[in-house]
Order: sequence, then structure tokens, then C-alpha cells
Amino acid sequence: MGSPKALLEYRGETFIQRLVRVLSAVCDPVIVVLGYHADALRPAVANTTIVVNPAPERGQLSSLQTGLAALPSAAEGFLFTPVDSPAIEIPTVECLAAEFQRRDPATLLVIPRFEGKRGHPVFATRAIADELSALPLTAQARDVIRGHVAQTLYIDVDDPGILTDIDDREAYRRLSEAAL
Repeated sequence: MGSPKALLEYRGETFIQRLVRVLSAVCDPVIVVLGYHADALRPAVANTTIVVNPAPERGQLSSLQTGLAALPSAAEGFLFTPVDSPAIEIPTVECLAAEFQRRDPATLLVIPRFEGKRGHPVFATRAIADELSALPLTAQARDVIRGHVAQTLYIDVDDPGILTDIDDREAYRRLSEAAL
């Protein structure tokens, strides 16, 4: 796309700056996993816990596992979202966090839905962090998520931003036009 996705702009902020700001409403610390272009991205995330995936070529799971390794030992849970999902709104994150806090103890995941489609961010318990951390790099995070459908609370939200996934120029063009 010509530059790192994390540095693309959305509503006057880079993707990564916006996500840090939005997630900071409910997360302390915000852990940002950098890989490719880490040096260029560091200044954009100065007020976060930064970890660097030593092998970003191994894919998203390796980045998630790198971030989970930095999760504070006292953390009861965490949330995760990819950097190419910058359109999530603060009220949505606050709603999901509130649902995660008051969930039944048997519930391991809280996932937003918009018009019946699941999106990000995904809120998860420490037990899920342990499962994700133990996955081989040939697996995917969705393998764990799908294995816990019965322990998942889906929250219907009025935020199409949970479905945003900017994987190409056309998706970025649509996102930019919708932000006007």
C-alpha cells in the first residue's frame, strides 16, 4: 500500500495512534506489538508498552503471542485487535469492557457483532491468553476462539467500525470516503 498500514491516516490520526487512543479508554497498559517498520512506528506510540515481534514474517499469531508475553501477571484479561481495524469507536470499547467486567465467570470471550457479523476488538480472559500463547505458529487465533463458542458472549453494537479490515487500497479508499 506504499507505507505501513499503521501509519495510514483515518480521521486525522494514523491507524496506530487512533487505536491507542481508543483502547486507552479501557486498557492500562496498552501493549503495542511492532514488527516490520518498528523504528518508524515507535514515535507514534510513545505512551504505550511497546514490544517487538522478532519474527513478524511468521504472521499475526506470532505478533499476538509476543503481545501476550508482555501482559501483566495481574491482568484478568486482555483485548486484541489488528492495526488494520482503525474505525472502532470509544463507546463500543467501553460497552464491551463493561460487559467483560460483569460477565458470568464461565464466559471466556466477549465479542462485538454488527448486523450479525463478528468483529474486533475481542475481549478475552487470562485462560484464553494461555491457550493462544501455547498455539503452534501453524495455527490461528480463530482456532481458539471457535473452540469456545459456548463460552462466548456476543454483544450487538451499533458500530460498523468493528468490521473494518483494511487489506488493500480499495478498502482504504472506502474507509477514507466514509470518514468524510
